[in-house]
Amino acid sequence: MEQVVSDVVAPEDLKRFKKKYNSELAKGPVSKTTTFEYAWCLIRSKYSNDIIQGIKLLEELVYSSKKDDQRDFLFYLAVANYRLKEYERAVKYIRTLLKHEPNNKQALELDKLINSALKKDGLVGMAIVGGIGLGVAGLIAMAVAKGAKS
Repeated sequence: MEQVVSDVVAPEDLKRFKKKYNSELAKGPVSKTTTFEYAWCLIRSKYSNDIIQGIKLLEELVYSSKKDDQRDFLFYLAVANYRLKEYERAVKYIRTLLKHEPNNKQALELDKLINSALKKDGLVGMAIVGGIGLGVAGLIAMAVAKGAKS
């Protein structure tokens, strides 16, 4: 699963699918297949703005598709949000997928990875808050010590 979330698109692939997407867009509505291919490339970009654009395209596909067609869109929305470290949003998408396909092995693996990142991120957040708390306590102790000397 690490490979799926860390895969980076080749620049020439991104250019090719962008060209295809824009060509269809110039002629009218873009097909779901082309939109998905371009979004899939965007979410594998190393640039967060591309990933955000890919998320927007995938969200449009989710809302305009039948439930049976949403599996890949939801999965890659979870991947994209994971890559942006938007773990709560990633959980929302992967849990929606798992609600409809509780035995989807790929989705279950991604869910574990997201939850692991959430816990790690939460622990890092608590460590930062704890560190700030210790720093403030140290400053208070120093101020009290100075006050006692005066």
